[in-house]
Amino acid sequence: MGKEIVSRASSVLGWFGRALIFVLLAYVAAGMVGGSIPANAGWTAPAQGVRILVEDNGIHTGLVLPIRAAGIDWSQDFPASDIADPRYARFGWVAIGWGDRAFYVETPTWGDVNPLTVLRAATGSTRTVLHVEHVDEPPLAPDTREIMLSDEQYRRLVAYIRATRGPGGKVAGGYDVNDVFYDGRGSYNAIRTCNEWTGGALRAAGVRIGAWTPFPIDVMAWF
Repeated sequence: MGKEIVSRASSVLGWFGRALIFVLLAYVAAGMVGGSIPANAGWTAPAQGVRILVEDNGIHTGLVLPIRAAGIDWSQDFPASDIADPRYARFGWVAIGWGDRAFYVETPTWGDVNPLTVLRAATGSTRTVLHVEHVDEPPLAPDTREIMLSDEQYRRLVAYIRATRGPGGKVAGGYDVNDVFYDGRGSYNAIRTCNEWTGGALRAAGVRIGAWTPFPIDVMAWF
Protein backbone atom coordinates (compact mmCIF):
# COMPACT_ATOMS: atom_id res chain seq x y z
CA MET A 1 0.00 0.00 0.00
CA GLY A 2 2.82 2.39 0.91
CA LYS A 3 4.59 1.73 -2.39
CA GLU A 4 1.35 2.38 -4.28
CA ILE A 5 0.90 5.75 -2.53
CA VAL A 6 4.47 6.72 -3.29
CA SER A 7 4.01 5.67 -6.90
CA ARG A 8 0.84 7.72 -7.26
CA ALA A 9 2.45 10.75 -5.63
CA SER A 10 5.42 10.43 -7.94
CA SER A 11 3.09 10.20 -10.93
CA VAL A 12 1.17 13.31 -9.88
CA LEU A 13 4.39 15.27 -9.32
CA GLY A 14 5.69 14.13 -12.69
CA TRP A 15 2.49 15.25 -14.39
CA PHE A 16 2.60 18.59 -12.58
CA GLY A 17 6.20 19.12 -13.60
CA ARG A 18 5.44 18.41 -17.26
CA ALA A 19 2.40 20.70 -17.17
CA LEU A 20 4.49 23.49 -15.63
CA ILE A 21 7.17 23.13 -18.29
CA PHE A 22 4.49 23.23 -21.00
CA VAL A 23 2.97 26.41 -19.53
CA LEU A 24 6.38 28.09 -19.31
CA LEU A 25 7.28 27.16 -22.87
CA ALA A 26 3.90 28.36 -24.11
CA TYR A 27 4.37 31.64 -22.26
CA VAL A 28 7.82 32.18 -23.75
CA ALA A 29 6.54 31.35 -27.24
CA ALA A 30 3.61 33.74 -26.83
CA GLY A 31 5.99 36.46 -25.65
CA MET A 32 8.21 35.97 -28.69
CA VAL A 33 5.21 36.16 -31.02
CA GLY A 34 3.69 39.19 -29.26
CA GLY A 35 7.03 40.94 -29.29
CA SER A 36 7.45 40.39 -33.03
CA ILE A 37 4.06 41.80 -34.09
CA PRO A 38 4.51 45.55 -34.63
CA ALA A 39 2.32 48.22 -33.11
CA ASN A 40 2.58 51.67 -34.75
CA ALA A 41 4.07 49.99 -37.81
CA GLY A 42 4.23 53.22 -39.80
CA TRP A 43 6.30 55.13 -37.25
CA THR A 44 9.52 56.81 -38.32
CA ALA A 45 11.80 58.72 -35.98
CA PRO A 46 11.83 62.50 -36.47
CA ALA A 47 15.04 64.19 -37.53
CA GLN A 48 14.91 66.42 -34.46
CA GLY A 49 13.17 66.28 -31.12
CA VAL A 50 13.79 64.75 -27.71
CA ARG A 51 16.51 62.13 -27.45
CA ILE A 52 15.72 59.31 -25.01
CA LEU A 53 17.28 55.95 -24.29
CA VAL A 54 15.97 52.50 -23.42
CA GLU A 55 18.11 50.43 -21.08
CA ASP A 56 18.18 46.74 -20.18
CA ASN A 57 19.86 45.10 -17.17
CA GLY A 58 18.90 41.59 -18.26
CA ILE A 59 15.64 41.45 -16.30
CA HIS A 60 14.18 44.96 -16.17
CA THR A 61 14.02 47.46 -19.03
CA GLY A 62 13.47 51.13 -18.39
CA LEU A 63 13.46 54.57 -19.97
CA VAL A 64 16.26 57.10 -19.58
CA LEU A 65 14.95 60.63 -20.03
CA PRO A 66 16.39 64.15 -19.84
CA ILE A 67 15.40 66.00 -16.69
CA ARG A 68 14.14 68.94 -18.77
CA ALA A 69 12.82 68.69 -22.34
CA ALA A 70 9.73 69.69 -24.34
CA GLY A 71 8.36 71.67 -21.41
CA ILE A 72 8.62 68.68 -19.03
CA ASP A 73 10.61 69.09 -15.80
CA TRP A 74 11.09 65.78 -13.99
CA SER A 75 12.73 67.53 -11.04
CA GLN A 76 9.22 68.52 -9.97
CA ASP A 77 8.07 64.87 -10.04
CA PHE A 78 11.26 63.40 -8.61
CA PRO A 79 13.03 66.05 -6.50
CA ALA A 80 16.68 65.71 -5.57
CA SER A 81 15.73 65.70 -1.89
CA ASP A 82 14.19 62.22 -2.34
CA ILE A 83 17.54 60.51 -2.94
CA ALA A 84 20.22 59.86 -0.34
CA ASP A 85 22.78 62.04 -2.13
CA PRO A 86 21.04 65.00 -3.83
CA ARG A 87 24.23 65.89 -5.69
CA TYR A 88 23.46 63.16 -8.23
CA ALA A 89 20.47 65.16 -9.46
CA ARG A 90 22.86 67.52 -11.24
CA PHE A 91 23.60 64.84 -13.84
CA GLY A 92 20.48 65.84 -15.74
CA TRP A 93 18.88 62.47 -16.59
CA VAL A 94 16.46 60.08 -14.88
CA ALA A 95 16.14 56.35 -15.52
CA ILE A 96 12.57 55.19 -14.84
CA GLY A 97 11.13 51.69 -14.60
CA TRP A 98 7.94 50.16 -13.19
CA GLY A 99 7.21 46.80 -11.60
CA ASP A 100 6.16 44.69 -8.64
CA ARG A 101 7.66 46.08 -5.45
CA ALA A 102 9.03 42.80 -4.07
CA PHE A 103 10.30 41.64 -7.46
CA TYR A 104 11.96 44.97 -8.24
CA VAL A 105 13.53 45.45 -4.82
CA GLU A 106 14.70 41.84 -4.44
CA THR A 107 15.82 41.06 -8.02
CA PRO A 108 17.92 43.86 -9.48
CA THR A 109 19.97 41.26 -11.44
CA TRP A 110 19.72 37.59 -12.48
CA GLY A 111 21.97 36.68 -9.56
CA ASP A 112 19.26 37.86 -7.16
CA VAL A 113 16.39 35.89 -8.67
CA ASN A 114 14.24 34.10 -6.09
CA PRO A 115 11.77 31.70 -7.78
CA LEU A 116 9.12 32.32 -5.11
CA THR A 117 9.33 36.09 -5.60
CA VAL A 118 8.99 35.62 -9.35
CA LEU A 119 6.03 33.26 -8.93
CA ARG A 120 4.21 35.61 -6.56
CA ALA A 121 4.73 38.53 -8.93
CA ALA A 122 3.65 36.53 -11.99
CA THR A 123 0.37 35.51 -10.39
CA GLY A 124 -0.55 39.13 -9.70
CA SER A 125 0.45 41.98 -7.42
CA THR A 126 -1.01 45.43 -6.78
CA ARG A 127 2.05 46.53 -4.78
CA THR A 128 3.80 48.22 -7.69
CA VAL A 129 6.51 50.86 -7.74
CA LEU A 130 8.29 53.29 -10.01
CA HIS A 131 12.06 52.95 -9.75
CA VAL A 132 13.76 56.28 -10.46
CA GLU A 133 17.50 56.70 -10.72
CA HIS A 134 19.27 60.05 -11.21
CA VAL A 135 22.05 59.41 -13.72
CA ASP A 136 24.47 60.99 -16.12
CA GLU A 137 23.73 60.56 -19.82
CA PRO A 138 24.38 56.84 -20.46
CA PRO A 139 26.75 55.94 -23.30
CA LEU A 140 25.38 53.91 -26.17
CA ALA A 141 26.23 50.29 -25.44
CA PRO A 142 24.80 46.80 -26.07
CA ASP A 143 22.38 47.30 -23.17
CA THR A 144 21.09 50.74 -24.28
CA ARG A 145 19.20 51.97 -27.34
CA GLU A 146 18.66 55.51 -28.59
CA ILE A 147 15.27 56.80 -29.79
CA MET A 148 14.33 60.24 -31.10
CA LEU A 149 10.80 61.46 -30.34
CA SER A 150 8.93 64.55 -31.44
CA ASP A 151 7.89 66.90 -28.65
CA GLU A 152 4.30 65.65 -28.89
CA GLN A 153 5.36 61.98 -28.81
CA TYR A 154 7.52 62.70 -25.78
CA ARG A 155 4.67 64.37 -23.95
CA ARG A 156 2.46 61.31 -24.61
CA LEU A 157 5.18 59.09 -23.18
CA VAL A 158 5.41 61.33 -20.11
CA ALA A 159 1.65 61.18 -19.60
CA TYR A 160 1.83 57.36 -19.64
CA ILE A 161 4.58 57.34 -17.01
CA ARG A 162 2.79 59.78 -14.76
CA ALA A 163 -0.41 57.72 -14.98
CA THR A 164 1.45 54.72 -13.52
CA ARG A 165 2.63 56.60 -10.43
CA GLY A 166 0.49 56.11 -7.36
CA PRO A 167 -0.53 58.68 -4.76
CA GLY A 168 1.73 57.40 -1.99
CA GLY A 169 4.97 59.20 -2.87
CA LYS A 170 8.36 57.77 -1.91
CA VAL A 171 8.06 54.26 -0.48
CA ALA A 172 11.66 53.04 -0.19
CA GLY A 173 15.27 53.93 -0.80
CA GLY A 174 16.90 52.44 -3.85
CA TYR A 175 19.91 50.23 -4.52
CA ASP A 176 22.35 53.13 -4.08
CA VAL A 177 22.51 56.79 -3.07
CA ASN A 178 21.12 58.10 -6.37
CA ASP A 179 17.88 56.13 -6.77
CA VAL A 180 14.53 55.72 -5.04
CA PHE A 181 11.24 53.82 -5.26
CA TYR A 182 7.90 55.62 -5.54
CA ASP A 183 4.40 54.28 -5.07
CA GLY A 184 3.14 52.80 -8.34
CA ARG A 185 -0.28 52.41 -9.89
CA GLY A 186 -1.65 49.33 -11.66
CA SER A 187 -1.28 45.58 -11.25
CA TYR A 188 1.82 43.59 -12.10
CA ASN A 189 1.44 40.06 -13.43
CA ALA A 190 2.75 37.69 -16.10
CA ILE A 191 0.87 39.66 -18.75
CA ARG A 192 1.83 43.14 -17.59
CA THR A 193 5.49 42.90 -16.67
CA CYS A 194 8.09 45.60 -16.15
CA ASN A 195 9.11 45.15 -19.78
CA GLU A 196 5.53 45.40 -20.99
CA TRP A 197 5.34 48.70 -19.07
CA THR A 198 8.30 49.95 -21.11
CA GLY A 199 6.74 48.71 -24.34
CA GLY A 200 3.41 50.27 -23.35
CA ALA A 201 5.04 53.65 -22.79
CA LEU A 202 6.64 53.54 -26.23
CA ARG A 203 3.41 52.38 -27.87
CA ALA A 204 1.58 55.27 -26.18
CA ALA A 205 4.15 57.64 -27.67
CA GLY A 206 3.50 56.16 -31.13
CA VAL A 207 6.83 54.34 -31.50
CA ARG A 208 7.03 51.14 -33.55
CA ILE A 209 7.48 48.27 -31.09
CA GLY A 210 5.98 44.88 -30.32
CA ALA A 211 2.27 44.60 -29.56
CA TRP A 212 3.11 42.74 -26.32
CA THR A 213 6.58 42.95 -24.74
CA PRO A 214 6.86 40.78 -21.61
CA PHE A 215 10.60 40.14 -22.00
CA PRO A 216 13.59 42.49 -22.40
CA ILE A 217 14.38 41.19 -25.88
CA ASP A 218 10.84 42.07 -27.00
CA VAL A 219 11.69 45.71 -26.26
CA MET A 220 15.35 45.98 -27.20
CA ALA A 221 15.25 44.10 -30.51
CA TRP A 222 13.25 46.88 -32.17
CA PHE A 223 15.96 49.51 -31.88
